[in-house]
Amino acid sequence: MPGLLRGVARTAVVAGTATAVSNRVSRRQAGRWAQQDTERQVAYQQGVAPPAPAAPAPAAPQSSADEMAGKIDQLKQLGDLKAQGVLTDDEFAAQKRQVLG
Repeated sequence: MPGLLRGVARTAVVAGTATAVSNRVSRRQAGRWAQQDTERQVAYQQGVAPPAPAAPAPAAPQSSADEMAGKIDQLKQLGDLKAQGVLTDDEFAAQKRQVLG
């Protein structure tokens, strides 16, 4: 039974992390689209031709503040699971490496 509980807990951590990342990406993309739509509407109302699409922005560094906060939260959850005995030392280390990338 402890092995099953450990597996369920690990699955919950991974699923929760995936959901949080997915939601954050969706909100960020929706915000960008809304901003672009607003800029196009303003340009149309002013009679100005909309600007040509800009080159894609370079990828943000991996250590941005919101990503770092998410990683810290994940590590705290993993630490709590290890303290409760749900994760072994090896499992904790593997999950930690995965979170830190």
